[in-house]
This record gives sequence, C-alpha cells and structure tokens, in this order.
Amino acid sequence: MKKIYKLLFLALACTVSAQNYRFVYEYKMRSDIDHKDSQVTDYMNLDSDGKKSYFYNAVKYKRDSIYQADKDLKALFKSKNYDRNLGYIIEKDYSKREANLYDKYKTANLVIADSEVPKWSVQKEFLNINGMNCQKAVTRYKGREWEAWFSKDYPISDGPYKFNGLPGLVVRIKDTDNDHVFNMIQVKKVNSIFGFVPKNNKKMTDQEYRKLLKDDTFSPEDIESINIDGQAGKMGIQLKDGYVTQLELSQIKKAGKGNEDAELGRLLKKSNNPIEKEMAN
Repeated sequence: MKKIYKLLFLALACTVSAQNYRFVYEYKMRSDIDHKDSQVTDYMNLDSDGKKSYFYNAVKYKRDSIYQADKDLKALFKSKNYDRNLGYIIEKDYSKREANLYDKYKTANLVIADSEVPKWSVQKEFLNINGMNCQKAVTRYKGREWEAWFSKDYPISDGPYKFNGLPGLVVRIKDTDNDHVFNMIQVKKVNSIFGFVPKNNKKMTDQEYRKLLKDDTFSPEDIESINIDGQAGKMGIQLKDGYVTQLELSQIKKAGKGNEDAELGRLLKKSNNPIEKEMAN
C-alpha cells in the first residue's frame, strides 16, 4: 500500500512540476509591536514551476508591470498602495534547499542567501481547508513559534515566505502571537512564472542584513521624487529604493511647520515587528 501511495505521490508531483502555478496568499501582519490595532492586510504570490519558486508582493508586481509598459509615474502614484515592508522577493531552488532573499536598500540591490530550513514536527491533526485535505505541523523558526497546515493535494515542498520542507504545500500558517498570518486564497495556472529578479546584486550575510535594517532611519535624501495633487489633497512619493506611495497632505500639514520631515519619517518607517523576530533584536 505504501508503494502504491508513493507512486501516486510521484505521479502527481510530476504533473504539478510540468505546469506553472501561482498560489495567492492573504497576508495579515501587525506592523507595530506596540499597537495591537496596527494590523495591515496585503497579498503575496508564490509562483512555482516544480523546480523553483518565487514569492513576491502581488500588488507591487501589478504596479511594476503597468509602469514598465507605459512609464507613467503620475498613474503609478495613484495606483493601489502596498506595504513598504513587502518589497522583497524570495527565490527558492528546490534542488539546493536554499532561499535567496532579494531586497533594495536606498539605491543598492541586495541578495541574502539563507540555507536554514524549518525543522518541522508533523502532528496527527487534520483539517479540510477550502476542499483541501490538510495536516498540521509546528516549528520554531527565526525567533517565532509557528503553526502550519499543509496539503499533499499539491505535492510541492513549499509555502509562503521561506517556509518549506514539508511533504506538501503550506496552505495556512501563523505564529502563536498572531502577528503574521498567511492564508492561501487562490490557485491558478499561469503561462510563465515570475521573472523580475533584480540584477547586479550585492551579496550580504544574514547578520549584515539584520544590522542594516536595524540601523535604518528615514532621511529626506531617501526621496527620489514628489508629486503634489493639491486638488485631491494627495502627495505622491517615490523613494530611491523604488517604493511608491500616496499620502494625505492634511496628515503631513497637521504635524505643524518644521515637523514635516519627522511626520514623513513616521509614515514611511518600516515595521518594528518583522516576520523574522531575530531581526528586531
């Protein structure tokens, strides 16, 4: 019976690996550790061709695709915002069991290799999630305790962020503090998987990257361009790291004359509650 099951698993794995899939996750995170009401919701894509995968922000991908097509910066300012903490890309090579995180700091493209795979404890608990048969697994990873539900319906040893190493796809995962919660909400076949990996990257160690983020502070020099729409009461800002957002002019003016830069820094600051809790230490 076990041999039959293994053959079925391998057959399904070959079928999946021969196709390109996009798994869409709703991602809820508490961006400010000092405020319980600071939860934000965003959407992330996991693209897999069965040999490698890319995890990236769905809104940023759509915005970048539109901008690459027409180079309309004003339209970019008015498009939907995504969270500034989610501009990274994670590439996983299934044969190497290694994750590469691509990020941008100021004007520099960075790549950080990570070979740490979560050490899972698979539980004898089962749950049906949106028609998928799922099994529970737990792990301590990057400073947090995690509870995951994975499904062998998609026999890809992968999941959101850097989570992998289970005999199936991670469908749902959250940390025990409910600060970071991923739920898969859509599966679709695509003609090709994500291909916008940055070039000319500076290699950094995990320790160097942590220090860089910990020491990061906002400066007006980080701004690439500003677009003021007085009629709409909006300020469009493009930072040198590529992040684009729209802010309310009234919110900045409320800070008072001479405090505008400090208010911009507050509005554009990165999370103090990162998914890798070790980065906050």
